[in-house]
Amino acid sequence: MAIVLPLPLSIQEMRVLQEFRRIGAETMTPDAVKTIKHPSGGGEAPAQSLTQKGFLVSDGAGYSLTEKAKEFLAIDAKPEFESGDAAGGEEAAE
Repeated sequence: MAIVLPLPLSIQEMRVLQEFRRIGAETMTPDAVKTIKHPSGGGEAPAQSLTQKGFLVSDGAGYSLTEKAKEFLAIDAKPEFESGDAAGGEEAAE
């Protein structure tokens, strides 16, 4: 089942934003952004696109998350039903 997001982001752009969450930072240097890899592209081009869309701010020394990006990263998307989840099994039994 596909997840439909309310934001017009490419997979590569989401990967860049997820990297900020993974490392727990609000700012990354251009060199750090260039090292972000995705099977279908990555690096600085998606970060520049995110800047145009208002998710990142670039000041020459790096890329920083905007409030819009922080709201996106706060989404904790999970499948409706997770296999092997003890709580899910208890709910099903009720």
